[in-house]
Amino acid sequence: MRVEVICAWPRRHDAIEIVLPDDSRVSDALTAAQLDMAEISGYAVFGERVALDTMLHDGDRLELLRPLQADPKEARRRRARDSSA
Repeated sequence: MRVEVICAWPRRHDAIEIVLPDDSRVSDALTAAQLDMAEISGYAVFGERVALDTMLHDGDRLELLRPLQADPKEARRRRARDSSA
């Protein structure tokens, strides 16, 4: 099966297509992709959070998630406060 592994940073991204056996999990894809995992805080398949032991399917897009830079609720409050001033 073919799986695409994606990791995005501001202004750049890495995308690797890998071929895995049919019974592969997220952890198997990470091993095969050989990407730098230093800043990764989680994983998602097509935007849905998954665990390392989640089974993958042909055509899945495995996304490597980084920690949030700011709390989204607090960022909205700050923008609303700044625009009303």
